[in-house]
Amino acid sequence: MSASQKNMTKVILIGESGVGKTNLIKIITGREFSDVELSTEYGTSAIKELLVKGKKYTIQIWDTIGQEKLRQLTKIFYNNSKIVIFVYDITERKSFEEIKDYWLNDVEEKIGKDIIKGIVANKIDLFLNEKVTEDEGEEYAKSIGAQFLVTSAKAYGPAKFEDFLIKLYEEYLDKYETNSSDRKNSKKNKNIVLNKNTGNNQRKKCC
Repeated sequence: MSASQKNMTKVILIGESGVGKTNLIKIITGREFSDVELSTEYGTSAIKELLVKGKKYTIQIWDTIGQEKLRQLTKIFYNNSKIVIFVYDITERKSFEEIKDYWLNDVEEKIGKDIIKGIVANKIDLFLNEKVTEDEGEEYAKSIGAQFLVTSAKAYGPAKFEDFLIKLYEEYLDKYETNSSDRKNSKKNKNIVLNKNTGNNQRKKCC
């Protein structure tokens, strides 16, 4: 990993093959949507700049492998991930069930539960073939503490997904920057108390 990559926040998209992970990344990074869905056989990443709370932040967003036979390779891309987005296709019930039965557990076993999570219900333009309702997806997202988005990489373009990324990044900043600030303040206050006590101890010894 290069020095510049270390300063980026790593975001990964997880889900079954064919749910639209690649196209979501394409549209968010200025490339064209493709109707031809080719299975991702190796992880690829793209760089995206987000404007969050008036400041610019850079994320490295990863497209991971969804094929069942290659799942062991996907685990490689979990490391150092701060935001995990699970994607399913609303017309494929199995893609939703696999998030619940496999992907969430696999991610949490590898990198822990203390991550920022998002659930994306993709391909809403095919709502006539819907196999997973919006209410069901939203209820599941709430049950695992995840943000929820219903979208279509094809019909809606990048705007909705970019807003979703910003929302997730805001949660990331609130969680990690606040905790970091609290730790710094706690350490500072602790040092002040220690210095004060040290001074009192010195006076006692001399009197």
